[in-house]
Formats: sequence, C-alpha cells, structure tokens
Amino acid sequence: MSAASSAHPASITSCPDGPLIVRGELALFDDQGEAVMPNRRTFALCRCGASAIRPFCDGSHKLVGFRTTPPPRTAAVTFDEPAPSTLNAE
Repeated sequence: MSAASSAHPASITSCPDGPLIVRGELALFDDQGEAVMPNRRTFALCRCGASAIRPFCDGSHKLVGFRTTPPPRTAAVTFDEPAPSTLNAE
C-alpha cells in the first residue's frame, strides 16, 4: 500500500435504490483485467445494469425503477406447531 492510498483509504456506500458511492483511492478493473480509471476521487458504480457508461452510474436506475430491498428476515430455527384440533383431543 502506498503512502497516498493509506492517506485516503477507500470507502464504499450503498445508496438505497441507487449506485455504490466510492470515495478515496481504489484500483478498479474491467472483466478483461484492464484498469478502469475514474476521472475523480469520488464516483458512483452502477448496480442496476442500465447505465450507458458502465461500470459508472449515469442515473438510469431512476428511469428503470431499480429498487433495492433488504432480504426478508427469517428465524434461524422454526418449529412446526401442532394443529389446534390435536391440542385438546382428549
């Protein structure tokens, strides 16, 4: 890690229904392993897949109605409850 990158560590913030906001210095590569150079130190990465300038966000998520919703929470363990008719069967 260089002195410059340690001075500005990267942080990534997930925006609700929008992009990932990247702040600081970060090495970014495309699917071919080529370096992708953002033109500023803070930039947005597309999550909706509709951006014309991928991997960067162009605001298309608003047009396509992209939504992020948290996954439903479920209990770690569930138990089958006996049917009400079997509770007082005697």
